[in-house]
Amino acid sequence: MADISLDRICKSFDGKPVLTDLSCRFPEHGISCVTGPSGEGKTTLLRLIANLEIPDSGMLTGTEGRKVGMVFQEDRLIGSMSAIDNVRLTASEEHSRNELESAFRALGLGESMHQPAGTLSGGMSRRVALLRALCSDSDLLLFDEPFKGLDEKTRTAVISYTRGALLDRTCILVTHDEEEARMLGATVHVRI
Repeated sequence: MADISLDRICKSFDGKPVLTDLSCRFPEHGISCVTGPSGEGKTTLLRLIANLEIPDSGMLTGTEGRKVGMVFQEDRLIGSMSAIDNVRLTASEEHSRNELESAFRALGLGESMHQPAGTLSGGMSRRVALLRALCSDSDLLLFDEPFKGLDEKTRTAVISYTRGALLDRTCILVTHDEEEARMLGATVHVRI
């Protein structure tokens, strides 16, 4: 794999420019942070990198053949399935049931892993969505404000766990809180 590179990327929706001539690079096996005001295209940038959107112009390289794990702004859990079954949907075969249960306990979800996802609180759902991405067989992780809605103590514990679980993968974090990027160990900062 290689660095992810964007060269003069433009993207509009319904004639309204969202990204204009954006150029940046995200290193392979690194943790990068994207910040900027709301509505400036951070989510669109992640969707382009995930190949969920196509740029209107410009060149995007380094995403070919990647397995992507993503935490969207919305948790996108299947409410009728248990929390652990939501994670199991994308978990790599390397994760045994015991390892998944251990991950749930590490994020303070031990008592609710078998609960239907639709009955979880917002902060619990957020942690399940994060675990789903972290346990996936992905080499590129895209996080769109993954720690929002978590109280300070929980957020600190979840960021610490996340940092340890990233292993040798490429991670791009969108956040409004640069302290989160620092705690996660981001080395590249892109401001939109």
